[in-house]
Amino acid sequence: MIPITVVDVAAAEELVLQVLRSGAIAQGPMVKRFEEEFGKVAGVPHAVAVNNGTTALVASLQVLDLAPGDEVVTSPFTFVATLNAILEAGATARFADISEDDFNIDPDAVARAVTPRTKVLMPVHLYGQMADMGRLAPLAGQHGLALVEDAAQAVGATFDGRPSGSYGLGCFSLYATKNITTAEGGVITTADDTLADRLRVLRNQGMRQRYQYEVAGHNYRMTDVHAAIGIPQLEQLGTITEARQRNAEALNKGLADITGLKTPQTLPGRTHVWHQYTVLVTDDAPVTRDELAAKLTEKGIGNGIYYPRAVFDYDCYRDNPNVVVSEVPVARKVARQALSLPVHPKLTDADLDTVVSAVREVLGA
Repeated sequence: MIPITVVDVAAAEELVLQVLRSGAIAQGPMVKRFEEEFGKVAGVPHAVAVNNGTTALVASLQVLDLAPGDEVVTSPFTFVATLNAILEAGATARFADISEDDFNIDPDAVARAVTPRTKVLMPVHLYGQMADMGRLAPLAGQHGLALVEDAAQAVGATFDGRPSGSYGLGCFSLYATKNITTAEGGVITTADDTLADRLRVLRNQGMRQRYQYEVAGHNYRMTDVHAAIGIPQLEQLGTITEARQRNAEALNKGLADITGLKTPQTLPGRTHVWHQYTVLVTDDAPVTRDELAAKLTEKGIGNGIYYPRAVFDYDCYRDNPNVVVSEVPVARKVARQALSLPVHPKLTDADLDTVVSAVREVLGA
């Protein structure tokens, strides 16, 4: 079996044991060390570690002091945490369609979606490639919108040399299957001193010092155990990313020129960190996306559908007054065609050849 992802945190064993033996396992010096290193990756002075990526999104919206009825414009093609965070923060979610070229929110659609109630633009850097920040950041500035990047899948990605997480508030996930993991965890990055200070107080039950409460806060803290898991990977981020890029290049080469299959691309000016390698099984393919997925599974090749529907297209959201359902034809089309193939660093050349051969065989190429 060639899995869709592999979790390897063996390099963290010594550091984790160091924390366990110290007896100080809650938030402490390891979290501080992790934050300092992560801030360097995002190119900003502040990185605030929290307990997961959803919390990163929620906390970022909370420190923006949104009022009921304030809107957040985001992508309809994303993991549900994006939408859940908006709702938990008490805001209204409005959606702008995506571009098929990068699976990210389309700036033209964003311009059409902005209303007088819009307060935040939340682009999602899906699969490891940043959205078009060259157009989105000026658009946000033009309308006076705060920028919150859902960079859960894009640690280390860049747009015109500028790292993900360096625009406004950047939100990262460190879940087990992400490029960098702490098992569970998240990070918020920012260059704004005031927002960083508010985030640190908010995550610690609203305390600046012990029993000195300044706001109604939460326990959003990361533990030193989790930080110790992530530090060795963070130190190897360049190597991890390069391996994923090599694997994606090999897949693109092997899967080129197949009728009914559209391979992903890295757009000019961007670096792709390939959290997922996602193809589109188009309408002229001899099999459907679901049929290809089933055949690959039979052949022992892991694959995944990320994501099968527009994020709002579920009963629990359809009648929610804080979810503004809109026409998003590109997102719906991509949700019907997208299929992710293994691209993780543990793949061998033989594994990559097997994946390519299997896909070509099923598609009759």
